[in-house]
Amino acid sequence: MQEHTKSSTLENAIALQKYGVGQPVRRKEDDTLVRGKGRYTDDFNLPGQAYAVVVRSTHAHGVIRGIGLDAAKAMPGVLGVWTGKDLDAAGYGPFTCGLPLKSRDGSPLLQTNRQPLATDKVRFVGDPVAFVVAETLAQARDAAEAVELDIEPLPAVTDPEEAAKSGAPQLYDHIPNNVALDYHYGDMDKVNAAFAGAAHVTKIDIENTRVAVVSMEPRVGLASFDKKSERYTLQVPTQGVAGNRANLAKNLKVPNEKVRILTANVGGSFGMKNINYPEYMCILYAAKELGKPVKWLDERSTSFLSDSHGRAQKIHAELALDSEGHFLAAKLSGYGNLGAYITGVAPGPLSLNTGKNFSSVYRTPLMGVDIKTVLTNTTLMGAYRGAGRPEANYYMERLIDRAADEMGINRLTLRKRNFIKPNQIPFAASSGVTYDSGDFQAVFNKALDISDHENFAKRKKESKKAGKLRGIAVGSYLEVTAPPSPELGKIVFDADGTVQLITGTLDYGQGHATPFAQVLCEQLGVPFESVKLVQGDSDIVHTGNGTGGSRSITATGQAIVGAAKLVIEKGKRAAAHMLEASEADIEFEGGSFTIAGTDRSIDIMELAKKLHDGKTPDGVPDSLDVDHTSDPVASAFPNGCHVAEVEIDPDTGVVQIVRYSAVNDFGTVINPLLVAGQLHGGVVQGIGQALMEHVRYDESGQPITGSLMDYALPRAEDVPNMTVGDHPVPATTNPLGSKGCGEAGCAGSLSTVVNAVLDALSDYGIKHIDMPLTPERVWRAIQDAKGKAA
Repeated sequence: MQEHTKSSTLENAIALQKYGVGQPVRRKEDDTLVRGKGRYTDDFNLPGQAYAVVVRSTHAHGVIRGIGLDAAKAMPGVLGVWTGKDLDAAGYGPFTCGLPLKSRDGSPLLQTNRQPLATDKVRFVGDPVAFVVAETLAQARDAAEAVELDIEPLPAVTDPEEAAKSGAPQLYDHIPNNVALDYHYGDMDKVNAAFAGAAHVTKIDIENTRVAVVSMEPRVGLASFDKKSERYTLQVPTQGVAGNRANLAKNLKVPNEKVRILTANVGGSFGMKNINYPEYMCILYAAKELGKPVKWLDERSTSFLSDSHGRAQKIHAELALDSEGHFLAAKLSGYGNLGAYITGVAPGPLSLNTGKNFSSVYRTPLMGVDIKTVLTNTTLMGAYRGAGRPEANYYMERLIDRAADEMGINRLTLRKRNFIKPNQIPFAASSGVTYDSGDFQAVFNKALDISDHENFAKRKKESKKAGKLRGIAVGSYLEVTAPPSPELGKIVFDADGTVQLITGTLDYGQGHATPFAQVLCEQLGVPFESVKLVQGDSDIVHTGNGTGGSRSITATGQAIVGAAKLVIEKGKRAAAHMLEASEADIEFEGGSFTIAGTDRSIDIMELAKKLHDGKTPDGVPDSLDVDHTSDPVASAFPNGCHVAEVEIDPDTGVVQIVRYSAVNDFGTVINPLLVAGQLHGGVVQGIGQALMEHVRYDESGQPITGSLMDYALPRAEDVPNMTVGDHPVPATTNPLGSKGCGEAGCAGSLSTVVNAVLDALSDYGIKHIDMPLTPERVWRAIQDAKGKAA
């Protein structure tokens, strides 16, 4: 038997320097994806598959009087045409929301119990009412156009505040005034007393605009049914196969083991693909009925209608301060727009998450939140990158800038005066959570430094000479990441020398394969190149809550650490047998099991191979494989400070972001290269919402931003170069000390971009413009201000 010496230990140490935690390792999948070798759901096909097209309502609200199918059924190649009555007869369960949210009176969230296809009423433009399956996609499209819908139009309402008023059109008989949840948090007697005794109260009305997800890959599904095993299989882009399998099985009313979900590469999601949709139920039904696979692919125009949207709040925010500018209390009240149906976690970002993140990095002794989540005749709402966290930070930072202006206190000074100090941590925030770590003042100071804030006045003068307005904003943020949930950390040592890492989160652009392999490499000393990440098959991934809420590295990281400990325990027993030593004398370090006090050792990979190749006696493990599910991981608190600098052409209203800086505390950074990429992406999405993105409807409920011709997305020319810095303070809530970074860019950029624009416009006395700050809105605000001045 070959034993390893100090040279092996040196090789492992060198590998860790290159691939261990903290190293900027390039993403494992980059070569595959940039060469077009990725495999997305639409790349998969099955022999004999048919094609589905969904028939959707063109009315925002109406009673279904009839659906004519005869003409469609007679079209060439048509294999079947079905309506909601057919799916009801199959006994499928409704789409619901599983969040245990309660209204202020203690009553639970009112469910809409959405069926896969509408049977009584349609409630938004795009509401699916029937679907066609044909031999070819073209035939299915032609037949779908032949379906005759008889819908009696009803008045529609798209604004949540209007929908909650008496006399507004009612979407559901059992949901009075369309209010599904009247969310309340806080001791309002104490909050109101603090406001009554305040030296100053700042108030602001803010609309957090509705945005569309517009992921690069539209939604798509490929369904099949095995008659012999009575088992459904769905190839579909998701954010996690285990949770989606459980939800889908619940809808189908079958045991979990009768459903298999497969997810390959995913071209973006941002929260939207983490729920089941009616189209998936339809094609699974058709696959069973027809005895052949059925494929459905969304198009960009229908994805604007059918995919969940994000944000969409109308908020009144208030901040109470003493005479020196210390925060006394803060309040949020208003409305969140749920759209026509409630599924997934939709009410959470609009209510609970907004409240949990509102106090941010500031000592805010008291807080009150009153938000009604309201049903309207619009596309359903869902989680969107940050899911309530960017919204809450936006409200706080807008209040602070306004309060500073009204009280004559420097904006930076006001923030510094109210930061939570390091010696106050752990800090019980008024939001009901306890911050475990952070140094918010230090992060703030570093952001000022790398942004060259002290020389802004000079740059402003230069802009003025060129006929431009220049503004700057400094904004802090803090996120309360997703709540605790167990996570899978399964490790399998294969005979070919690869190491399978199986976990229930799922990579839809984040690059999980690389940092997860880095963690495993650090823990076990296995070769980085040998680690193969498995996330996309519910037959293998039996547990997991998916990717979302900036929880992947904290949840899966803890699972990997826990699984690695179990591998080491098994390895010590096996190495003791191989090295003919006592288990108590076996030590593990740097990927090798060593007899203490000697140079006799065996590498973990060689040990795994020997266990594969031979038989072991009783009491000795026959492999190093482990199947571990971690305990729930508590929330972490990523935070940071962003600085945005803009120039505005007053003649056109065009805003250009000319400088952008960000310093962030993500705790232990596993891979700084990937963290920077995630931050950049989040900032760009925040810029998009701040300056251009806005889903709009007309008075009848018709969407008027239904394509990329009239819904603007940021392009390369809209994105500034970014200066990024770090000030990590490791978390204490997970063994890696990590905090999550996937959504932080949105949380920091919304407020800084908007506040920077308003700072540039302050010369005209302009105090507020709601997002998006389009050239037209900015130009009009300037003209109105000039008119008032005249």
